[in-house]
This record gives sequence, structure tokens and C-alpha cells, in this order.
Amino acid sequence: QVQVVESGGGLVQAGGSLRLSCAASGRTFTTAAMGWFRQPPGKEREFVAAITWRGLNEYYKDSVKGRFTISRDGDKKTVFLQMNSLKPEDTAVYFCAATTLHYPSGNYYQTSRTYRSWGQGTQVTVSA
Repeated sequence: QVQVVESGGGLVQAGGSLRLSCAASGRTFTTAAMGWFRQPPGKEREFVAAITWRGLNEYYKDSVKGRFTISRDGDKKTVFLQMNSLKPEDTAVYFCAATTLHYPSGNYYQTSRTYRSWGQGTQVTVSA
């Protein structure tokens, strides 16, 4: 079992930046990928970004491409989400997730049911 915990959320003006961190612990030697999801107020949870441990493949939600960057610190077992040019539409609770399962297609890493370890979430609020 892998445990993850998020940090780095907060209040920011539109156009500003934030960097989220997600630290993994436990049986992390089997980690295959980690990802970020978010849940806006009154809406369902949606995929944001993911990265695989083996090939460092990156996947992004279309609306954040060019603004958000996911990266991995393998030695520290930590994943980051650098968020630039933030918009009010980015306001949400952001969740980190981890999976030990390998899949043949990147589509699997963009689906919440792929992940079995979840953090408790960190609030990101972007003001207009």
C-alpha cells in the first residue's frame, strides 16, 4: 500500500502561479505512475495531469496544456504540479493519486479508477 499527501495549495490572483507537491510513502518501490485530479465546487472529479515512473511519460487535460507542468523527483518519491497562468476556472480541491499497475496506453493513467492510493486534497482558489 502506498500513501500520498498533498501540499502547496492556497489563494492566488488570476495569472499567478502555484506549485503543488505530493509525497509518497509506504511500499513506493512498486509505483508505476502518479497523477493529479481536481474537483471544482459542485462538480465531479476530473483528470489534470499524470506522469509514469519508468518512461517519464506525461499526460495532461487539454485545458491545462501549456500552463501546467508535472514532474517527478524519484529519489524523494515526490511528484510536483507547477501551475502557471492560473485562471478562476482552475479553482478546485486538488488530489494526488498513485498506482502500482502498469498499462499499455496512456489513456489508463487519465482515469480515476486506475489509481488505488489517494490523498486528502489541497484547496486551490484563483481570484479574478
